[in-house]
Amino acid sequence: MVVASPLLTAFLICAASWGLLRLLRRRFLKSPLDNIPGPAPTSLWQGNVSQYFHRHGSDFHRHLAQDYGSVVKLYGLYCIPMLIVQDPKALHNILIKEEGVFEESKLFIKTNHYLFGPGLISTLGEHHHKQRKMLNSVFAINHMRSLVPTFYGIVHKLQEALTTEVQSGPRELNILFWMGRAALELVGQGGLGYSFDPLVRDAEDDYGEALKTLFPTLQGLIVFRQLLPYVDWIGPRWFRAFVMDHFPHAGVRKLKYNVDKMSETATAIFRAKKEALGVGLESDPEQIGGGKDIMTTLVKANMAASDSDRLPDDELVAQMSTIILGAMDTTSNILSRTLQNLAARPEMQDRLRNEVMAAYSGEDLTYDEVMQLPYLDAVCRETLRLYPPVTFLTRVAKRDAVLPLHFPVVGRNGQTMSEIHVPKGTKIILGTLGSNTSKAKWGEDALEWKPERWLAPLPRTVTDVAAPGVFSHFGFKFSELEMKILLMMLLSNFTFALSDKPIVWNLAPISFPSVGMESSQPSMPLIVTPLRKNEKP
Repeated sequence: MVVASPLLTAFLICAASWGLLRLLRRRFLKSPLDNIPGPAPTSLWQGNVSQYFHRHGSDFHRHLAQDYGSVVKLYGLYCIPMLIVQDPKALHNILIKEEGVFEESKLFIKTNHYLFGPGLISTLGEHHHKQRKMLNSVFAINHMRSLVPTFYGIVHKLQEALTTEVQSGPRELNILFWMGRAALELVGQGGLGYSFDPLVRDAEDDYGEALKTLFPTLQGLIVFRQLLPYVDWIGPRWFRAFVMDHFPHAGVRKLKYNVDKMSETATAIFRAKKEALGVGLESDPEQIGGGKDIMTTLVKANMAASDSDRLPDDELVAQMSTIILGAMDTTSNILSRTLQNLAARPEMQDRLRNEVMAAYSGEDLTYDEVMQLPYLDAVCRETLRLYPPVTFLTRVAKRDAVLPLHFPVVGRNGQTMSEIHVPKGTKIILGTLGSNTSKAKWGEDALEWKPERWLAPLPRTVTDVAAPGVFSHFGFKFSELEMKILLMMLLSNFTFALSDKPIVWNLAPISFPSVGMESSQPSMPLIVTPLRKNEKP
C-alpha cells in the first residue's frame, strides 16, 4: 500500500492534467457532433459516464433508446463527446461495410487482454482475422451436431440434481447458480474436454465463483477501467501485478484474484490437453467429451497448420478463457432471464412445455430436431432481442467518416440529418438495446416480451433493413445449443414460478440479476416444482 498510494497519486495528477487539456481543446473547438441531440453532462470530468455505466443505469439506457433519435450524443470523461449509434443502417456500416474504419477501442482491447490474454477479443486487424480463421472451423454446424450427446449427458445430470433438491415438493432455488454450474460444465466438456463440476451436490466452486463474479466486480471499477489504456506502460508486468495485489481498493484486488484463477485453470487444462494429444490420447473413447470438444479440435488444427497460420500457446490459452466465460456467463444469465419471463407468464411456459413434450418420443432429440422447434426458437430469439446480454460494445473511428442513417435524426438546430459526420477518434457505443427495441422498427409493442412475433412474418421495417442481427456474434451456435437443450430438459421435468423476492437486473459487461438494489451478488431465486409423473413425456 505504501508503494501503490504515491504511484496512484502521481498517475491521477497526470491524468487530470491530460484531461484538462482535452477539456480546454473541446471548449474552444467546434465539432460536427455538436448538432446531435443528447442529454447534458452531469459533471465536467465524468460527463455521462457515471449515468451510463452505473449498474442501476437501466432506466437511463431505456431513456436514451426511446426518447432520442437513432443516434445520440453522450459525454465521456472530461466531457469529450461520444456517440450511441442505434440506427440499423449505421450499425451495418460500422460492423460490416466499413469494419476496418471502426475498430474496437483501446479500452476494450486492453481490458480484454488483461482479463483473458492475447485472444480473439484482444487483437485487431490481420492478427484478429488469423485467430478467427482458426476458430471458425471448430464452431461449424457439423461440429455442433457432434456435441449433442455430450450435452445431453450433462443436462440429465442436472435433472437428477434438481430433482433431488425438490423431491419433497416446491422449493425456492437460486436458478442462476444452477444454470451457471450447468453452463460451465457444458462448455467444460463440450468446449475443453474437461469436467469442472459433477453436478451432484449444491456446492460452491472457486473457479466457477471467479467466473460468475468477474463482470460484477469489473462493473464496480468504472473509472479505473476508463484509465486502463494509459497505465499499461507503468513498469514491467510483475510490478503491475504487485501494485494490484496491494492496491487500496478491494474491487481491484478481487478482480486480480479472479483473473489469476481463470488464467491458472486455463493454463493447467491446456497443458494437460496438449500433453495428451502428444502421446495419442485423443483417440481414447473414454476421455471426457469423446475427443470431439472444441479445444481438442482447435489444438489438432493448430498443430496441423502451416507455420504462418499456427498460433502460439499463449493465444490458444487466451481463446480458452474467452470461450469459457462467454459460453458460461452469457448463457446462464440469458437462461435465467428466459425462465423469469416464463415464470411470470404461465400460459407461455405451458405452451413451450407442450411443444417440447410433443416432440419427445423416448429418445433425445437430434440437433436438427432441436433447432426446428418453432416456439422454443421464438422464446430464445425474443429474450435475446429484448434483453441483449452483452451491454457495452464500442468502436472508435480510425479516420473521419460518414455514417448513413435509415431513420433520420433531427438536430439541435431543427434540421433533419440523413447522415452523420464522425470525426477521427470519436468513440462509438453500439446501441444494441435501442436498435432491438425501436418502435419505428419493431412496432408499438417493441418493449413487450412476445415470442409469437417470431412465428409470423416480421415487419418489413425489420426485414428490409440490412442490419447485423443479435444472433451473429462469434460462437452463438454453441450457446444456442446450450440454451435450447437446457430449456427442453427443465420444462419437461419442472415448473417455474416467481418468488416473492425482488429481482433487479444490473448493468455490467454482461447483465446479471440480484436480489434487491443493494446486493451485487448474482442471484435469481425461482420457485421450482417437479412435474407429476403422469405429466412427464
